[in-house]
Formats: sequence, C-alpha cells, structure tokens
Amino acid sequence: MAATPAAPAKAELRTELKEVIPFLFNPAELTITKSASWQGADNKGANAPLLRFQAGQPGTLTLSITLDTTDKGTSVTEHTDKLMKLVAIDKKLPASDKNRNNHRPPWVTFHWGPLQSFKAVVERLTLKFTYFAADGMPMRAKADLALKQYEDEEIKPLQNPTSHTPSLQTVHRLGHGETLDRLAAKHYADATRWRLIAEANNVVDPLTMEPGILLIIPELPVRRRG
Repeated sequence: MAATPAAPAKAELRTELKEVIPFLFNPAELTITKSASWQGADNKGANAPLLRFQAGQPGTLTLSITLDTTDKGTSVTEHTDKLMKLVAIDKKLPASDKNRNNHRPPWVTFHWGPLQSFKAVVERLTLKFTYFAADGMPMRAKADLALKQYEDEEIKPLQNPTSHTPSLQTVHRLGHGETLDRLAAKHYADATRWRLIAEANNVVDPLTMEPGILLIIPELPVRRRG
C-alpha cells in the first residue's frame, strides 16, 4: 500500500504575542519590495548627477489570500476579524503606556513551511467579501495584505528560520501530468535532482501527488571548495 503523501505546508502569520493566524488557502504569489534613497549632487558638465546614498527604506511584502467557509456553513468573519486585529492597537504589547496614550498594533512575521519573512507591521489591509448566504452572512472573502518592515535589519527576501541564511525558493503549482523529475529537469536542468523537491515538501510517494498542490522548488546547494 502506498504511503499517504504529507499535506502541503500552510502559510500563516505569527504575532509578537505568539499568536498564530493560519491561512485557509496559501497565496498564489508573494511580492517583496525594497528601495533606497539617493540624492543627486551637482556634477557640472555631466549628463547625470553624482548620486549619494541617503538611507534605506523599509522593505514591504504584499500578498493576497482567499478566505472561504462555505464548506463549514459558518461566517468568514471569524477569520477576517483576526486580520483586522493586526491593524488595531493592542494594549497588552510591550512598552504600552496608558498614561501617555502610547499604544500600537503588533508586529508579525510571515511563515510558509521553511520560509520566514522579516519582522513587519500590517501597513494596509483590504477585505473584499465576495459570497454571502441567503441571510446575508458573509462566507467568502479576499484579503490583500501589505506588510512593512518593522526593524532596521538586513532584508532577505525569504529566509530559513533555522539557519538564517537566504533561501530564494520558487513556489510551483503542480499541473496535470507534471512529475518531480520533470520539474527538476525544468528548474535544475537535471531530472535526477527530483529528490531535492521531494525533501523540501515532505513528499513520501511522488506518484500520489494531486494536481494543484503547491511545491517549493529550493535552490541547488552551493558547493564550497575545500
């Protein structure tokens, strides 16, 4: 009997108070933006000014997720309310001062399997309710999130939380007829490296994978000279 393949990792947000907000469905894509401020100095007789670095700007991570509770017949607000709390002040956070009216929302980190983002605050949240029960109860919504870097730290697009080294991994949605060896041939030009993909996604039996699942395609390990 073939072993049951491991379920795909679910993405989630973790707050500084150790609260976990799991996503019902993983995002289809992530966008990371990082910019820097440069100021042009006079450069007489030249075609362009000489730029001088001023300061780095906070990185941002944007994503969209779908929230759907039609299978349970419950209100989707039980999930959207958790996201709304991330843009509301929390008086339980460290350094909160009631006398000075000094409060803020929590910072969060985005996690997806081995991937982890920088510390960030939710700068923008847009909720669009798209399906309702006959009595008006919302049962499906789309959430657009913009996370903004909270601390001055080196921005790594997504990093492995155990080693804190860059892990620039691609996420691929498995299509009909696709196999791990074909993915390895496509991404690594070497079909024999399919085990790297299997190990990154805890795949026990590649023959039982269902089309539509998301697979992490890790970078090839760097060979160091002895």
